[in-house]
Amino acid sequence: MITPAAIIAVASSAALVILGLALILTVWRVVAGPTLPDRILALDMLTGIAIGFIAVIAVKTGFSLYIDIAISLGLVGFLATVAFARFVLSRGNIKSPASASPTKAGVKRRHAGAKKR
Repeated sequence: MITPAAIIAVASSAALVILGLALILTVWRVVAGPTLPDRILALDMLTGIAIGFIAVIAVKTGFSLYIDIAISLGLVGFLATVAFARFVLSRGNIKSPASASPTKAGVKRRHAGAKKR
């Protein structure tokens, strides 16, 4: 008969393998992300994966102190994500030189109802 300890050992080993694969894919997204929001989302995902690792290790070893560490990491990760989101929002008003239209460069556009002189 299978004991509960054996089930926990197999499940925690499988969870560590799955979390390791998720970690590799997420690091790839941070490095190769095409845009800054993609990279920020991947960094937030890394925080979630780290919390998962800590939780699985806590279950595997039986130390409840790891749960407190995971909770504090979740709080810090949330604050970092909010800070990055505010950074992206503050940067959103700046247009790149290639996409700037002539109206933004100082040339005034005529209103639809204005007459030609």
